Amino acid sequence: QVQLVESGGGVVQAGGSLRLSCAASGSIFSISAMGWYRQAPGKQRELVARITDGGRTTYPDSVKGRFTVSRDNAKNTVYLQMNSLKPEDTAVYYCNADVWANIKFMTVWGQGTQVTVSS
Repeated sequence: QVQLVESGGGVVQAGGSLRLSCAASGSIFSISAMGWYRQAPGKQRELVARITDGGRTTYPDSVKGRFTVSRDNAKNTVYLQMNSLKPEDTAVYYCNADVWANIKFMTVWGQGTQVTVSS
């Protein structure tokens, strides 16, 4: 079984920064893409950042230039550095990974971590 555990959420003032971490554990053979999504109350879950095993990144316009995703393949960990945070960034942030484990390919989600940006 594969698990993703997120950390680093919290409360920050507008303009501040936070760094989220997400570590994958279990019987992992390999991880291709890893990413971060968020869901605000009453809204659909949306992509925040995604990074392939080759390091190619994808961001929506809403966070481009403010958020940076990175990963440590040796540690099966993905990070999200969030700068210049805005109140509209308030949401539960979920980690996501496409994993080969036990000869199966699966998409795994973390439990989520709350990020609150106060104005």
